[in-house]
Amino acid sequence: MSTLLVVLAALFWGLSGGIGAILLADGWDTFVLAVYRGGIGLLLVCVWLALRPARAGLGNYRLWLWSAVAGIGVAGNFSFYFISIREGSVAVAATLMYCAPVFVYLASFLLGLERATRAKAVAVVVVVLGIVLLTGVYNVDAQAITPTGVGAGLIAGLAYAVFIFGFKYAARHGSPQAVLAIAFATLVALLIAFAGVGSVMAAMNSAVWPLFLALGLLGGGLSFICYVIGLKYTAPAVASLVAMVEPVTASLFGVLVLSDNLAAVQFVGMALILVTVTSLGVSSGAR
Repeated sequence: MSTLLVVLAALFWGLSGGIGAILLADGWDTFVLAVYRGGIGLLLVCVWLALRPARAGLGNYRLWLWSAVAGIGVAGNFSFYFISIREGSVAVAATLMYCAPVFVYLASFLLGLERATRAKAVAVVVVVLGIVLLTGVYNVDAQAITPTGVGAGLIAGLAYAVFIFGFKYAARHGSPQAVLAIAFATLVALLIAFAGVGSVMAAMNSAVWPLFLALGLLGGGLSFICYVIGLKYTAPAVASLVAMVEPVTASLFGVLVLSDNLAAVQFVGMALILVTVTSLGVSSGAR
């Protein structure tokens, strides 16, 4: 069940990525998108915390410390992912951000949380290959890839890894809803100055406010609730790999909503991701 919850979170993230791309194309600022994604998520997890206040651990300073680290990670992930999309393309940004498993595995090995095996190394290679085929990044015009876009995509992946470890350590000292509440509050506090209160209010009063609401509900609220519950019982590296089903959802969103077409090689990439993720989930559950 923990693996399935992470997969469900990835599906929601895929949908929110498509919504974010629409809003960016409409001229909205990246930090405004990040604030709404985290702010609406904060409201949802606060309701969750109010309904389930037991063992929150809010009196433990370690909970606040590691939750703040997770919040810094998720703030960086949201912001730099949107910047990478704006400076390059969705395909390039998604591929670069999903370098996160590399960071997670390296950190896991160094901290002694994971044991290096040939199977895990092969899984990383296969999933990355599947993402490359699915996104079609090899067909992107090189002139459309700016240094800023490349750097932002890599930083988004690194920030994603920071969130994974921050939450994993924070969850030892309190409830998932308490961790998320502090993490999202940290995100909003960090990014509101970059977004500007006026711009945030303008988005609320604009004609596209339903898209901002959907971005927050799917990308910051429901997805993270599913994700943190699943992550609490899943190794960081496995969770990171399983969450890679997000590009599948993003591609389907493009086909069904944005009238994009998928080539045969992209279906091959989708199959590689799904088969590898399913195998990881089964082997993890068996252990």
